[in-house]
Amino acid sequence: MGQALTAIVVDDAALTLEELAQACAVEHDWVVARVRTGILLDDAPDDSGGWRFTSADLVRARRLCQIERDFDANDDVAALVVDLSEEIRRLRGKLSAAGVK
Repeated sequence: MGQALTAIVVDDAALTLEELAQACAVEHDWVVARVRTGILLDDAPDDSGGWRFTSADLVRARRLCQIERDFDANDDVAALVVDLSEEIRRLRGKLSAAGVK
């Protein structure tokens, strides 16, 4: 069996608030609300015009959208689900690196 490929997030370019909203098919206010509550972007400046989102932020935002839509979850519940999913993925990666199946 071959070795599994691992995707690498590349942050060559950052998305603006409008670009992230468009990429997630959500309103501008949806993104603003999640940044203001700390669900997206750590230590965001007060001026939303200066916000820049990485590809990892885009992946997280899309997961948040999906959880909120699919399960009619509020933003806090969606954030918890995404956080736990990310932690599980990270721990599985560590186990795999340690040779544990």
